[in-house]
Amino acid sequence: MAGFTNTVLFRIILVLVSLSALFHVQCLSFGINYGQIANNLPPPSQVAGLLQSLNVSRVKLYDADPNVLQAFSNSEVDFIIALGNELLPNMTDPLKAQTWIQQHVTPHLPQTKISSILVGNEILGGTDTLLMSYLLTAMQSVYAALVNLGLSKTIAVTTANSLAILGNSYPPSAGTFREDLAQYIKPILDFHSQTNAPFLINVYPYFAYKASPGEVSLEYVLFQPNSGMNDSGTNLHYDNMLDAQMDAVYAAMKVMGHTDIEVRISETGWPSKGDENEAGATPENAGIYNGNLLRKIVEKKGTPAKPDVPIDTYVFALFNEDLKPGPASERNYGLFYPNGTRVYDIGDVGAAGTDGADGYLPQFTFSSAHDINALSIFNFLIFLIVYLLWE
Repeated sequence: MAGFTNTVLFRIILVLVSLSALFHVQCLSFGINYGQIANNLPPPSQVAGLLQSLNVSRVKLYDADPNVLQAFSNSEVDFIIALGNELLPNMTDPLKAQTWIQQHVTPHLPQTKISSILVGNEILGGTDTLLMSYLLTAMQSVYAALVNLGLSKTIAVTTANSLAILGNSYPPSAGTFREDLAQYIKPILDFHSQTNAPFLINVYPYFAYKASPGEVSLEYVLFQPNSGMNDSGTNLHYDNMLDAQMDAVYAAMKVMGHTDIEVRISETGWPSKGDENEAGATPENAGIYNGNLLRKIVEKKGTPAKPDVPIDTYVFALFNEDLKPGPASERNYGLFYPNGTRVYDIGDVGAAGTDGADGYLPQFTFSSAHDINALSIFNFLIFLIVYLLWE
């Protein structure tokens, strides 16, 4: 009897392991930026349905829209919410920071998952030195408010930076921050270290290609086969620009005495359309870039300098946003049109083993197939256990 029981238990465990692997494939985790600078977007309740039908488990907002947070109540989606740049002066006041959290964060907890508060966006890469001077104090005030409210263990405080904060990025091992920003960046890095918060960077290889299409290899920025480059300082080989840019940030932080802070990508993407002078902005290139980026994520690959730290990224963006100012590309980074149709073909799970040029993203549907599949697998598992025990 003992041998029979052990055999049955072994079979059940084998089935459970196999099913867990299946769930891992179906539930690829990646983040996406949900911008709303548009006048034709679907209501948040419909967006919640869309994202739940995708393999998306993390969403980054550019505000703390209560309608969005409410729509995702009791879901498995994890949020980064944001304080706009215009709010920074007020956030230097600890009382106002705590009031903001009590009004915009605590009403949604714990039913909506909020893991980070972004204090400002690309402030250090801009030109407003007054805002730069507010940034650290605002971050400290928000963090202190979270401590007072008992939320600092579950909600991190950070800010998003552009690559404009780098003074040098080539080769990656020689990466440094701009000297004029050192007075702001060093104490902010210290804050990140003390609070164990990630350092967020917006990384766009497209910008480099757009600026010098005759000099920058398209294959190098699209994660396609190419000769790449060797870092003369480390002899590490780079076959794509995103890795090189990430490692330049790590090198710059090391110069300032920090090797204890994780770097995460808060934005990266590729436009499907642009003005005549915006080279490479096509649906084909957008599909290749985002597809191969997701392949890198599912394979849990790190950078040459940090091979054991998988890339953690938020894709930009969920929708095309028709009211964004600037060149045409700014309004065409979305994976979807506002009506819910794909902007370009981005493949499905079955494409995971195909040539990297085809790209890879999970199958996008608007049904509740994920719930149906989960229920079917559960029913099958119950049936199989009963059968094995009966046998």
